[in-house]
Parts: sequence; C-alpha cells; structure tokens
Amino acid sequence: MTDRVVSALQALVRIPTVSDRDPDRVDTDAFDRLLVELAAQFPLLHARLDLTRVGSHGLLLHWAGASAAKPVVLMAHLDVVPVDTEAPWQHDPFGGEIHESSTGPAIWGRGTLDDKGCVAAICDAVESLLEAGHTPSQDVWLSFGCDEEVSGTAAPEAVAVLRERGVTPWLVLDEGGAIAGGAFPGVQAPLGVIGVTEKGTTSLELVAEGRGGHASTPARNGPTARIARAILRVEKAPFPASAPAPTLELLRRLAPHVPLPLRPLLGRADKVAPVVTRALVAAGPEAAAMTRTTVAATTLSGSPAINVIASTARAGLNVRVMVGDTVAGVVEHIRRAVADDSIRIDVIEAGEPSPVSPMDEPFELLEVCIGEVFPEAVATPYVMMAATDSRHFTAISGHVYRFAPFRMTKAQRQAIHSYDEHLGVADLVDGARWYELLIERLPR
Repeated sequence: MTDRVVSALQALVRIPTVSDRDPDRVDTDAFDRLLVELAAQFPLLHARLDLTRVGSHGLLLHWAGASAAKPVVLMAHLDVVPVDTEAPWQHDPFGGEIHESSTGPAIWGRGTLDDKGCVAAICDAVESLLEAGHTPSQDVWLSFGCDEEVSGTAAPEAVAVLRERGVTPWLVLDEGGAIAGGAFPGVQAPLGVIGVTEKGTTSLELVAEGRGGHASTPARNGPTARIARAILRVEKAPFPASAPAPTLELLRRLAPHVPLPLRPLLGRADKVAPVVTRALVAAGPEAAAMTRTTVAATTLSGSPAINVIASTARAGLNVRVMVGDTVAGVVEHIRRAVADDSIRIDVIEAGEPSPVSPMDEPFELLEVCIGEVFPEAVATPYVMMAATDSRHFTAISGHVYRFAPFRMTKAQRQAIHSYDEHLGVADLVDGARWYELLIERLPR
C-alpha cells in the first residue's frame, strides 16, 4: 500500500488539472489524462465499482455493500487552483517530487493537500480492501468532483444522481479539517478537527457611477472616492460576534489541554459564552473569524488609465456567512454600514451557511477512527471557514462532515492555495490507513 499510494499521488500531482470559471480556459486534455491515470493506478476499483460520470470529468463510483440501509459517501475533488508563477516555490509545483520537509520526506506540489491527497488515499484504501476480498457492510459511494475550486456543477449533479436513485447517505465525508498541529495557542496536542458545518460563501460587488472625465479637473466625491469611503465604512462595522455551538464544544474539549488558569473557563465555555466570545475576538483575526460573519474587500477596479477619472468604480467583497446569519441579512448590514444610496450592492454569488450536523453515531465513528490512527490528537467539531463541495450534499443528508485524515503543520495549512504545498509521505500512508479503517468499521 505504501508505495502505491505515494506513486499514485505523485502521478496525479504531475497532471495540472487547473479549473477555471470559463470552460474555454480549462485544459480538458489534462483532466482526460488524469482519469486515465487514476484508472491505471487503481485497476480493481475501476473494474469492480459502478462508475457514473458527472459534470465534465467528475466521477461517482458505487461499491455495493452487504446492506444499502446506511450508505456512505466519501468525497474529494480532482481539480486544483492555478499556480502563481512569481511565488517562491522550493520545488516544481507540478513535479510531484519527494523532498525533505520540516517533518520528514514529503511529496511537494499543487494539490497534495487540496485535494489530490484525499483522492489518492481514498482510492488506495478501496483498492487494498478489494484486494483483500472485503465487502463493506454498507454501500460506499465515491464522489470525485472536477470543478470544486470554481463552485462548479459536478457536485450538484452527483447529488441529483443519488437523489434519483433514492440514496439518503448515513454519512458524507469531504475535505476540510485535518490533524492540525499548532492550531490553538497553548495547546501542544494536535487537533483532529471535524467540520460539522461550513460558513456560506457569498460574493458582493459595490458599484459607484459618475460622469468621469479628465484627471486635470477632478470633482469631489467621484466614484473612486465613494467606493473607498464605502470600503472603510464596511471595515469599521464588523458583524456581531457570538460563538456558535460547535465552537463552544471545541473549546470545552480543549480544556484539559490548555494551561491550568484557562481550564475552568474553557471547561464551562457553553455556560460563559459571552466571555469566551470576547476572548476569541481579542485573540486575533483567525480566532475572531470563528465568532462572526466576515467581509474582505478583495477586488478593485476603476479608471482604465491614470489620467482618466473613472466613470464606474467597483469593489468586490468576499463574505463568509456565519451559522445563524443569512445572505439577506448580510446585504442589509452592509447597506446600513455604507450609508450611501448612490452605491449599488450587487449579489454576484449567494451561499447560505450549511446546517450543523449532529455529533451522534456517524460523528462518533469518525472520532473512533481518529483515536486509533492518531491517538495523539484531540478530536473535536468546528465551524469550517472555507467552502467545499459537501455543502450541496446537505440537501440529501443530515450528516455531512469535513475532515482530511492527514497531519498538517500550520505552515502546511498556510500553503493551501499558496506556494510550497506538500504532504508528508508517512502522513499520506496513515491517511489511506484511516480511510481503510473507516470503511471496515461501518455499522452492520
């Protein structure tokens, strides 16, 4: 298993399956090559599981179990984000090479963590179990999207197929959390963070219009000035903070692992939620994001030339909608903060937060498997900040979780969508073993 999963991930990383919102800019040949390579690396999986294509290159594979009463969906995605060619990568981002890292030998390249590592580990686990003659106790579905990074259609199409076939998953597991080292100040143990919900991803655009004209005769309050003022007003009007239930449970579980003075406070986090919330807000932007809807001004556009006053200025806002908030409420909050009727607010993409999945039997199974493969980790729920394809599966399942079974340092987590993305060789092997254990432990 060790050699196969490592060589498989190396092969997948070497194929640059970069997705794009414009289909004409997607290298479909790369995705074709990836599917051929996947079949070559895992022949039994492709021979024995029923395959349905979804989207342009997505896969939905069905492994019939002894029962279909509690079907399970294991998810990952085949596409990756582009590589910034100006970024200081230590190694070829599409080389899939093995080099040393701070934690030992690692496979370097785009997609090792997000999300081809999960693809390789899931497939390797299934291939190993097929070789051993294993039949899962419940139906297992593998859902591999091809356009997750651009919020594409493959995942919704997979959901439609499952709904048509009457499949109501007992458990859906996608990327998200990890065995995260250095995740919480003062806590030495890594956290096995399982996303039980995720923030909604919403894109807004502020638009200011005016006459424009020659830069030698500027008028007050032109479009660019009004957009700049609007951005500052939004930044000065943060959303109200309140720690949701999964965050309070995370803190409660961390209580035995923090310095003694903090243990009583975290141990009663659910009883002193306002105090805990204020502490998180004061702890910095990462901790504060656990408590509220966030808004980041990301894109700006205005005049086409430096000596021309813009007739239209725009600012893109990336909003992560906290559990309990709504897109409509977000728009109204921003409208009040901007306080300028001349600024138009356009909703480019609306994404509500996902429902919170319960911490009952499916969650407990994930915890047990974490405890066996990663005994050093503290398993805990959390609110995921980013978006995954799994949000679409909440339409057919009340048990949707987000966890990638890989050890990740803080530096590795920062490399996702950035440079020097890499995954430890031993960590990849343990991740494949974790998926194998999960399938073996499915309820009868």
